[in-house]
Amino acid sequence: QVQLVESGGGSVQAGGSLRLSCAASVDTYRRNCFAWFRQAQGKEREGVASLYNYGMSTYYASSVKGRFTISQDDAKNTLYLQMNSLKPEDTAMYFCAAGGRCGSLSLDDYASWGQGTQVTVSS
Repeated sequence: QVQLVESGGGSVQAGGSLRLSCAASVDTYRRNCFAWFRQAQGKEREGVASLYNYGMSTYYASSVKGRFTISQDDAKNTLYLQMNSLKPEDTAMYFCAAGGRCGSLSLDDYASWGQGTQVTVSS
């Protein structure tokens, strides 16, 4: 069973930073590709950032490019999302996702999801 556990969310003021973490089991980490998604209240879930090329390449949604950084730590089986220069519009529940199509930001390409961690940015 794929298990993903996110942490690191919280409340910050605009311009602040947060780092989200997503811990996975060893098997999950080795067999899947990973990405971060978010869902604001009343809106559809959208892709934020993904990894491909064995974690050596990244892809970002235009709304976060230059502010967010996705990375992974193979020794810890953990995915990260460093979020800088946060804006109120970044407020959302953030989800870690595991699937088989590396680099994708399409919901359909990810079969397993964490429970989410809330990020709230105040102006």
